[in-house]
Amino acid sequence: MKRYLQTKTNSDNYDLFDAFNDFFRPVFYDEQGSLRTNIKESETDYELDVELPGYTKDQIKISLENGYLTISAEKAEKEEDKDKRYIRKEITESCSRSYYVGEYVTDDQIKAKYENGVLSLTVPKTQPKKAEGKYIAIE
Repeated sequence: MKRYLQTKTNSDNYDLFDAFNDFFRPVFYDEQGSLRTNIKESETDYELDVELPGYTKDQIKISLENGYLTISAEKAEKEEDKDKRYIRKEITESCSRSYYVGEYVTDDQIKAKYENGVLSLTVPKTQPKKAEGKYIAIE
């Protein structure tokens, strides 16, 4: 690590915080910046467990549009932080992620529960309805 710090700190705009973050990035940082999710499958549905620690139920929004289920969460900035200038800010107040669930799923079919920082969703497996064989009347 010493050699790594020596080569990186020769740059004028590089500091010790950058070296620390670059060194540990593969271990602690999610490059996509997305919500961590477990997805399980059963015969009839999919179960998603999405980590949202530190958010309340009122701060989480779930929407379904064009077959995409979007989960977003947003916190308001704290009053005491408005007059402070951040040197580095990595804890975000908002996050979002979308999942393709299919064109035939409707919002009333999706069940959601939020408990202990984990949003649990149940999304049914749906298939397009087959057109029933109907006879056409001849006039």
